[in-house]
Amino acid sequence: MSDLLGKLEHIHNRFLEVSDLIVDPEIIADMKRYVKLNKEYKDLEEIEIKYKEYSDVLGNINSSKEIIASSEDAEFKEMAQMELDDLLPRQAELEDEIKVLLIPKDPEDAKDVIVEIRAGTGGDEASIFAGDLYRMYSKFAERKGWKAEIVGINEGTSGGFKDISFSLSGQSVFGVLKFERGVHRVQRVPATESQGRVHTSAATVAVLPEVDDVEIELRKDDIRVDTYRSSGAGGQHVNKTESAVRLTHIPTGIVVECQDGRSQHKNKDKAMKVLRSKLYEVEFEKQELERATERKSQVSSGDRSAKIRTYNWPQGRVTDHRIGLTLYNLDNIVNGDIDEIVEALKLAENAEKLKAGLTL
Repeated sequence: MSDLLGKLEHIHNRFLEVSDLIVDPEIIADMKRYVKLNKEYKDLEEIEIKYKEYSDVLGNINSSKEIIASSEDAEFKEMAQMELDDLLPRQAELEDEIKVLLIPKDPEDAKDVIVEIRAGTGGDEASIFAGDLYRMYSKFAERKGWKAEIVGINEGTSGGFKDISFSLSGQSVFGVLKFERGVHRVQRVPATESQGRVHTSAATVAVLPEVDDVEIELRKDDIRVDTYRSSGAGGQHVNKTESAVRLTHIPTGIVVECQDGRSQHKNKDKAMKVLRSKLYEVEFEKQELERATERKSQVSSGDRSAKIRTYNWPQGRVTDHRIGLTLYNLDNIVNGDIDEIVEALKLAENAEKLKAGLTL
């Protein structure tokens, strides 16, 4: 308990310091520093609130114990004991809550993301399922108040998408969606199945944290730029102007395409953003795999080939295989209600970190 209090007192002092800094005119004039400090203030504020409650509870526990030990009034001692019986469980609850808050935050969590969904095994049905996943994430993003923007689309022959990529920007987007990376599997009777047999298909989901020019430097000589005519839905401009852009990063062989917008310049900007994220992801996944190996983590594997979830239509069931979570509300989930899954995965990851002793 003394170690916990020591950490909280240190955080409390830093919170007071940051509180003074964010109202300093010189700091406010330096927008980059102000934004950084303002974010730190918000991160510390949640812990500060718990620290105040924890301090009050400890103070009341000590007062109750003193009364029980020294008072000669039986009724007074009984009241103090009743209060102590209420306070001790709350102390334990607060300590658990604070330990979770003290888990070091992943700096990537605050980033916006680029999501890529690709149809896997299953032909047309896999493309249709990729479309279902896109709708699921789109509706979830809408409920969260995030901004969504299509980066590239390759439509399926019978609906859905062979692949689709889109950006999501908002509060802590990567921190919320990072556990969605991997293979999503669907079990259902395809519309094209005349015998009524259940088929299994799959789609892969990649969630790439967006990065800026400072984090990933791209050399012009390392990038080949090709332009071509857009294909697919889009009106009269399709196939008439070379607005689509393909970037090839020569050292790694990574290829990025964008044909969503009518402007070649805008498509190139979007493609560059995706390319930076893909290059960043290569190093990021190495770190994630190292962390997962160290913690024997089942949740935050960087391996996008791992089967993470099954959506079973006949049984109305969704199962996340990493944490053994099964929910029987498939219709709501595919319509964007994935909060319960997201929260369960966060809790599992935090439990693993606490068990590994990464905080206290």
